[in-house]
This record gives sequence, C-alpha cells and structure tokens, in this order.
Amino acid sequence: MKKTPINYEIVLQKIEESKLPSVGRASIREIKRLIDNIENASGEKFIRMEMGVPGLPPTQVGIEAEIAALRAGVAAIYPDIDGIAPLKAEVSKFAKMFLNIDVNPSGCIPTVGSMQGSFASFLTCNRMYKEKDTTLFIDPGFPVHKQQHTLLGLNYETFDVYNYRGEKLREKLEAVLSKGNISCLLYSNPNNPSWICFTESELKIIAELADRYNVIVMEDLAYFAMDFRKDYSIPGEPPYQPTIAHYTDNYILMISSSKAFSYAGQRIGMMIISDALFNRSAPDLKRFYNSDLFGRAMIFGTIYPLSSGTSHSAQFALLGILKAANEGKLDFVKEVKDYGEKAKIMKKLFLENGFSIVYDKDDGEPIADGFYFTISYPGFSGEELIEEFIFYGISAISLSITGSSRSEGLRACVSLVKREQFPDLEYRLKQFHENHPF
Repeated sequence: MKKTPINYEIVLQKIEESKLPSVGRASIREIKRLIDNIENASGEKFIRMEMGVPGLPPTQVGIEAEIAALRAGVAAIYPDIDGIAPLKAEVSKFAKMFLNIDVNPSGCIPTVGSMQGSFASFLTCNRMYKEKDTTLFIDPGFPVHKQQHTLLGLNYETFDVYNYRGEKLREKLEAVLSKGNISCLLYSNPNNPSWICFTESELKIIAELADRYNVIVMEDLAYFAMDFRKDYSIPGEPPYQPTIAHYTDNYILMISSSKAFSYAGQRIGMMIISDALFNRSAPDLKRFYNSDLFGRAMIFGTIYPLSSGTSHSAQFALLGILKAANEGKLDFVKEVKDYGEKAKIMKKLFLENGFSIVYDKDDGEPIADGFYFTISYPGFSGEELIEEFIFYGISAISLSITGSSRSEGLRACVSLVKREQFPDLEYRLKQFHENHPF
C-alpha cells in the first residue's frame, strides 16, 4: 500500500462509493462531492483547488444595502422582469466608468448570476436566424456553458485558442465563421480556466470578423478587472477593462458579482446588451416570440419564462455596490488582489517541485497571476494527475473538461486555499515529487 498524506484505503473506498466512471473526467461539482466525502471520512483537510468560488468576505456595502431593502419590505414585491430602474441606471454608469462604453439602461439587465445570462443569451441568439443555429466557443472555457447547450438541444463548435494567438486567430475564426452557421461566439476574459487575456489586437480581430459574418459576441467578464498587470480600479480614468465593446456594437457582456464583489451567494449578475443589438429586428425571432426585436424577445420571451427576473433584495445589494464603485468610494479591485498574490506563491511551489505551467504566455507575454492557473507534471495526463493528487490531499479539475486541447493539464483555483495551508501544500507537493521522479 502506498504511503501518501491521505489514507490510501479511505480514498479508494470513497472513489468506489462515488460510482464515478472516471474521476479524471468528473465535473467540478462531482469532484467537490468526492473530496467532501474523503475529508469527512479521513479527518484530513484537502488543498481545495477544484471550485472557482470566492474565498473572501462579501462586499460589506452590498450586505448593508440588501438588509435595508429587506427591512423596507421588498421581499413582498415582484421586481420588474428586466430589473429595477435605479440598478439599470447604475449598471449603465458602471459600464461607462469602468469599460468606457455608452449603453442605454434598457439593455442593462440583472440576471440570476452570469449563468442565467448565458443561458438566456444562447437560447435567444440561436433563434434569430434560421440558418444560424450554432454557438462557437473560443476555448478553454467554463464546462457548464456546454452543458447548457446539451440541455437546450443547441449545437456548438469549439477550438482551443492556445495555438491561435495574435494574427493566427484571424485565419482560424475566418475558417469557422465563414460557414455561415454560427449565431454567436463566447469567450471569457480573463479566461477561465487558463487565465489568458486577449490583447487589444485580438479583440479587434474578433470584432471585425463578427461584424463581417453577423455573429453576436458574448463576452464573459466574470473576473472583471482581475488582470492585475494593469490597474483598472479608478472610475472614469484609463486604463479600462479591455472589452469587445470598444470595437463592435454586436455584443452581449456578462458581468458577475460573484468574484469581483465576492457576492456569489445571492446569484446576481449583469447582462449588458449593446443599444444596436437590443433594438435589432430579426423576423425569424417571431417563430418563438411575440416580437422580432431582440431586446423585447430577450426580456419578455426568454427571461420572463425562465425566472421572471431575479431577487429583488439582491438587486439592491448590487445597486449599493455599483454606486459605491462608480463614486470611487469602493475600490473593489484592491479587495480581490489577494488572489493574484496567492497565485504567485502557489505557482512557485508547483514549479519548484517539477510541475510546469500549461498556459504560460499571453501572445508572448508572461501570464498574469490571478484567480486560476494551469499545471502539468511529466508522465501524467491531466486525468491521471487528478486521480493521483487525491491521495495527496490536493484537488483540482482536468483541462480536458474545459474544451482545452492540452490533455496533460489541470486547472487550479487559488480562492479557497488559505495562506496557512501553504506549508501543507509544499509538503504534499514535495512528497508527490519524491514518489514520482522523472
């Protein structure tokens, strides 16, 4: 029996009880459940890197605003489907202050997290034109977006952007979009799981080809302003968070309050639709909706039957957070810089023990330190590495479930790893390295 930090027999027992056909290809939530069960049975605490959830206290101004709203009685009242007017106005102002874009409040819609925003967007975009029934994912990406497509019965195509940075991206996109079946494309920036960030020239390429082939760009800004190589924290002053919206009006932006504001539990996010797209007529929408106007179809045809809007009190929380940020009273970027600092230390520990960073460059520039990083170890596929890591009290997810072509890699999230666990992480990595020399 192997000598490992976590009892070998307990791990084997819990893996068998999980009934997972492959631990290495398990979903994020399945990995979480397995690790929970092993921790409970063994009494040992894992280095938890599988879940991309906040590891910081929620933004206090949001809590206070939500409590005040609840005390004022909003829990008894249905909010408007497309959001309360003060929040819509503040989202529009936030877009101006931190993205330097102008968008009418009508296109600023609170959603039940970015997950509902993406679900509604995929559904509506793929019904605009009969001939455009497929989403393009610029991967790697969040696995649940593909799960949404499977649930909805929607088509999708995908490619890993690792080998198509810079001008290479133009040729690849041209080859895919020119087929004429792509309704929308999605990427995250900064990227989950690789933490790559598109350059301004790459955003221009995406915008140019999206306009040429009438494809809606869905930009997932879940990690808003968290590329800590630049300071995007000052409202109304450059530099601004990079966005496709600087180069096209053919966009939907999704901004989460989960990571940037550490407000994940209340499931509140923002969908920002450009004025041009919001008011666009697409007659094929009448096949499913009462209106051929994209904005009306989105609000009254998709969001209404999905959830009739989102939590009334959480909207007041987000309103309070955005108002404080827009007025320069809340430096939300400073609040989350701890993630980057932890990533720098953790990457060093992995590198010192024989690991490599998989996605290590942004079109030639070293990757930022942030919420995620990616790792590999000689002689192991990503799936094999996860299965072995579990015996060492370390959890992560395989890049293979994210659409990555880098089958040797894992995604590591820093948020739930406490600084006092760094000595444990170092010990476990050293033991892993000693047991697997190369």
